[in-house]
Amino acid sequence: MAHQRAIVAVLAGGRGQRLGGGKPATSLGGRPLVCHPLQAAADAGLESVVVAKPSTRLPRLKVTVVRESEEPRHPLCGVLAALRFASARGRVAVLTLGCDMPFVTGRLLAWLASLDGPVMAELDGVAQPLLARVPVNGMAQLEEALAERHSLRSALEALQPGIVSEDELGRFGNPQRLCFNVNDRADLRTAAAWLVLSKG
Repeated sequence: MAHQRAIVAVLAGGRGQRLGGGKPATSLGGRPLVCHPLQAAADAGLESVVVAKPSTRLPRLKVTVVRESEEPRHPLCGVLAALRFASARGRVAVLTLGCDMPFVTGRLLAWLASLDGPVMAELDGVAQPLLARVPVNGMAQLEEALAERHSLRSALEALQPGIVSEDELGRFGNPQRLCFNVNDRADLRTAAAWLVLSKG
């Protein structure tokens, strides 16, 4: 099947300072935050990995953990580590997700995995590099971007991705929630309230 060509990489190498550190293990709805996007990947029938620094505190997980280098601290390090892992597994692409994205859905991930080439979501006119499909054949270009300290967004934009518009995202749920990141305690409270509403 087409989706088997891609794996999901949940990026967990950031410090998470605004959330008090230890973001992947932070509890949301009775589960570690990182487990929410992992569940979406499982719902999509996709293999997933968590990519983290050696020093990152992670909860006990049932998926493979790929350790990126401790330095430099840049999200491209995690993306490149995931791409190398995917290449070794004979996969052609990686779906990038943040460990703090609890509302992405399996239906959306399965659809993204079925596409070809680089793809990136867009919300409010802003590209969303943590909801993207990154092909393995873009590794060399991304390694150059890391060496030149480009941002993750600009590095992925240089791959000339197809853009997933808000209208397209809307087929899979509320675009604002699909792209929502839990960056601080206020975001955590918002996410907890949304979870309660979704179960009500």
